[in-house]
Amino acid sequence: MAIEYAVIAGGCFWCTEAVFKDIIGVESVESGYTGGNRPNPTYEQVCSGATGHAEAIRIGFDPEKVSYGDLLDISFVTHDPTQLNRQGNDIGTQYRSAIFPANAEQEAEAKAAIERAQQDHSDPIVTTIEPLKEFYPAEDYHQDYWAGAGQRNGYCMAVIPPKLQKLRKSFANRVKSS
Repeated sequence: MAIEYAVIAGGCFWCTEAVFKDIIGVESVESGYTGGNRPNPTYEQVCSGATGHAEAIRIGFDPEKVSYGDLLDISFVTHDPTQLNRQGNDIGTQYRSAIFPANAEQEAEAKAAIERAQQDHSDPIVTTIEPLKEFYPAEDYHQDYWAGAGQRNGYCMAVIPPKLQKLRKSFANRVKSS
C-alpha cells in the first residue's frame, strides 16, 4: 500500500481534522500550518494572521480505498467554501479555504473538485489552489484535538457535530463508524 498525501485548509484545523479521521482509507490526519512565509510558525503567530499560513491538515490516504477527488468533495461538503478568509466566527487568512496540491495531477483534480462543488452553491466558491510549501506540524496539543480536549471545548462542541452529521449524511458509504 502506497500512502499518498493531501493538504487542505477549510477553517479551524480542529474541525477539519475531526471530519477526516472518520473516512475509510484515511491512514493519518495531521494538523499544521502551510502557505505562509515564516519558518516553523507557532499557533499564536499563525493566529495573528501575520505569517500568511493557513491552518491546514495533511491527510495520509490509501488511494486504493479513497481517491484524492473524494477527499476534496468531502471537504467541500463539510465546510463553507464561499466564505472568504473565514469559517463562521473564525476570521482571517489563516482560516481560508485552500487546496495545496503536491503535483500536476492533484492540481487538475482540485480544479475539477471546485467545479463540482460550485454546482451545489449559488455563491461563488472562493477556495484557492496554492503551491504546496513546507508543511509545519502544529504543536502536539492540536493533534487529535476532537478526541480529547475538543470534547470540553464549547466552540468545537457547537461546530464539529454538525460537520460529522453532514459527512455521515452525504458520504455514508465512506465513513468508518456510524
